[in-house]
Amino acid sequence: MVMKNYPPQFKADAVALYESRPEATIRSVAADLGINPETLRNWVREAGASRPRGRRAQAPAEPPTRLEAENAALRQKVRELEEEREIPRKAAKYFGRGDALVNRFQFVADHHRRYGVKRLCSILGIARSSFYYWRATAADRAARQAADAVLATRIRAMRRESDGTYGVPRTTAELREAGSRVNRKRIARVMRSIDLAGVRLRRRHRTTIPHPAAAKAPDLICRDFTATETNTKYVGDITYLPIDAGKFLYLATVIDLASRRLAGWAIADHMRTDLVIDALTAAERTRGSLAGAVMHTDHGAQYTSRAFADACLRAGARQSMSAVGSPADNTLAESFNATFKHETLQGRKHWSSEREARLDAFRWLNRYNNRRRHSRLGHRSPITYETATRTTPTTPTTAT
Repeated sequence: MVMKNYPPQFKADAVALYESRPEATIRSVAADLGINPETLRNWVREAGASRPRGRRAQAPAEPPTRLEAENAALRQKVRELEEEREIPRKAAKYFGRGDALVNRFQFVADHHRRYGVKRLCSILGIARSSFYYWRATAADRAARQAADAVLATRIRAMRRESDGTYGVPRTTAELREAGSRVNRKRIARVMRSIDLAGVRLRRRHRTTIPHPAAAKAPDLICRDFTATETNTKYVGDITYLPIDAGKFLYLATVIDLASRRLAGWAIADHMRTDLVIDALTAAERTRGSLAGAVMHTDHGAQYTSRAFADACLRAGARQSMSAVGSPADNTLAESFNATFKHETLQGRKHWSSEREARLDAFRWLNRYNNRRRHSRLGHRSPITYETATRTTPTTPTTAT
């Protein structure tokens, strides 16, 4: 999505994000933010931005000395002599590697010149015809292994593009969109073979602090986190961003239930009502108007405040609240928050600085709208989904 006028803060954050990622290109950062690469390039030039060069490649290891090579050859010879002492002992080493039948075939293939196929098959209890078939199909297996190696390379590249967060379903969608006709089970098998898996979520920490005397709004969602049209139902929530030395930032979000688009968000070093009002205002700028839309939240003191109720009234949005002490009534927003933190922190306990946290959030939240595939949307990104359905305005989300 492209618009002609970008807020100054958006430009500054985009340039800062580019400076903070020496390994990224103008094109990849622009794609994450949903803007034209030349637009970002112009912003970088205007800001006079620079960034540190990447690390130099390490010098190749020196070849082994003649003495080391001779020692390696002698060790190999000793191993060969030890293996020739008896067939059962040697075969036992093969059987500990996995598939017993395949290992028997491989043992025969490795030793038939010395002991003979007939003798080895008899001792190991396999049919000679089965061994000969296995050997005849070796070329097909090698071809499949080569194809799997190529696929593994592509999967690793896509994992880097997704910051190592995509599991089997999103990786499958990414490959199919790129033109590969590949089976999901095969992708799962190859990912297991190279020890890759998606990011798993953990328990979230409590940020909802209800005010016992605050006004309550009815639950207009009733755990139905679906919508047939965009700009009709939203959910909002607050989550914390842990910083080094026990500090925190706080992120407030407004998510469209139809497209799962992050329509508005705001970050601050406090959890005052201004934070959630700024997120609501950002959503109103994105959509142009929230008139008639439902704004569903929990019973946090920020959402039950008079100021937030007035902000919803000015925007034309109808307030909705989950039951007190029932996280399941706002589970979609909480799931979004958990995904955000685990895909940005990736196992770390906190960010090293406020600037790092803000830039990671800026990149991920924009990438979420523009590029991150969502299973409920047929593995399309929220903005791609909205473009395909053509049910909403196209103004990009901006943060306060």
